Amino acid sequence: MATLGDIGVSAALNLLGAFIFLLAFAFLRLQPFNDRVYFPKWYLKGLRSSPSRSGAFVRRFVNLDFRSYARFLNWMPVALKMPEPELIDHAGLDSAVYLRIYLIGLKIFIPVALLAWAVLVPVNWTSKGLVVAKNETSSDIDKLSISNISDGDHRLWTHIVMAYAFTFWTCYVLLKEYEIVASMRLQFLATEKRRPDQFTVLVRNVPPDPDESVSENVEHFFLVNHPDHYLTHQVVYNANKLATLVKKKKKMLNWLVYYNNKFSRNDSARPLVKTGFLGLWGKRVDAIEYYTSEIDKLSKEMAEERERIASDSNSVMPAAFVSFKTRWGAAVCAQTQQCRNPTVWLTEWAPEPRDVYWKNLAIPYVSLRIRRLIMGVAFFFLTFFFMIPIALVQSLASIEGIEKAAPFLKHIIEM
Repeated sequence: MATLGDIGVSAALNLLGAFIFLLAFAFLRLQPFNDRVYFPKWYLKGLRSSPSRSGAFVRRFVNLDFRSYARFLNWMPVALKMPEPELIDHAGLDSAVYLRIYLIGLKIFIPVALLAWAVLVPVNWTSKGLVVAKNETSSDIDKLSISNISDGDHRLWTHIVMAYAFTFWTCYVLLKEYEIVASMRLQFLATEKRRPDQFTVLVRNVPPDPDESVSENVEHFFLVNHPDHYLTHQVVYNANKLATLVKKKKKMLNWLVYYNNKFSRNDSARPLVKTGFLGLWGKRVDAIEYYTSEIDKLSKEMAEERERIASDSNSVMPAAFVSFKTRWGAAVCAQTQQCRNPTVWLTEWAPEPRDVYWKNLAIPYVSLRIRRLIMGVAFFFLTFFFMIPIALVQSLASIEGIEKAAPFLKHIIEM
C-alpha cells in the first residue's frame, strides 16, 4: 500500500520534471533565434522587429543579458490579470482559451476536493474495513481511501452518490465553458478582417472525366450543385520541381545581396567564393558574377518548367481550391458530403495560404489514406510501449524502489 513518503517522492519527481520543462521554455523563449517562434503575432502586427544582427557573433543566437533571465516569469501574472479582449488582441484567441483551460481545472478541482474532504474522508476514516481484513501492509493514508470500506458496507452508497455528483459538476462546468468559448470564437470571427481562406474550400479526389479537363469538371460540378454561392476555382498543379527551383533561386538571391553589401562596404577587393560543395573547395571565382549567372540560369529553368506544367495535362492534380461568394456557402460545402460515393469530391476548409504545404497536395488520395493508417498504427505502438518507461519511473516513486535501484543512497534514505 502507498505511504505518505511514496506520495511525497512521486509528487517531488513530477514537480521537478515540470520545473525543468518550465526552465527550458523560459531559456528558449529568451533566445534571439527563437524570437519569431514565440512572438509571431507581434511580427505580423509590426510591433516587433528581428533582434539586432550587430555586435558579437554569439549575441545573434544567445541572449547574454543575464538580467532578463531573472525576470523570466514576469509575463505570467501580467497574462492572468489581462482582460480577455485585450489578451485576444495581444496574443490571439488560442492563448485566451488556453488560459481558460487552467481556470476550468480550478473550477472542477476545488469544489470536488472540498466536497471529498468534507464527506468522503470522514466516511472512509471512520470505517474499519482494513482492521476487519487484518491488512498489515496498510498505512494511515489507506484509511482515507475506499479500501478502508469492506464489501457490503452501507458506506459504499456515499461513494456512489459522490461519483454521480462529481460527474454532474464536471459535465456542467465543461458545458458552460464550451458555451463561453464558442461565443468567444464567433465574436472573434465576426470582428476579424475577411480572409480568402474563410471563403475557400479545398476539394480533393476529383473524379476523372474523359470529356472534360479537371478545371472544367470542377466548374461544371459546382455550378450545378452550388449555383447561388459558387464564385471561382483554381486547380492544383504538381509544381514540386518548380518550387525547388524557386527555393534555390531565393537562396542564391540572398547570397548575391550579401556579397553586394560586402563589396559596397569595402570596394577595394571583389569578394571571391569557391564553387565546390558548401563553398569548402573548388575553383575560386568572383562571387557577384557567379551568383548573378546562377540566378540567370535558374530563371531560365523556371520559365521552361512553367511552360511544361502549363502544357502537360498530367501536371494537373485531381484537387482544386474553390471560392464562394459567402462564408455560409463555403461552410455548407466544407462540412457536407458532395456525392453518393464518399471517396470522391472530398471537401474541407482550405488552410490559410501561408499554411499550405504544397508538396502534399500532389499526394494521391489512396496514398494519403495509407500514410494516415501507418501513422495511426505507429502512434498506437508508441503509446503502448511508452508504458514501459512510465512503469520504470513509477517503480522509483517509492522509498524501497529507490533504495533497490541506488544502493549507495541507503544511508540517506534510512535517515
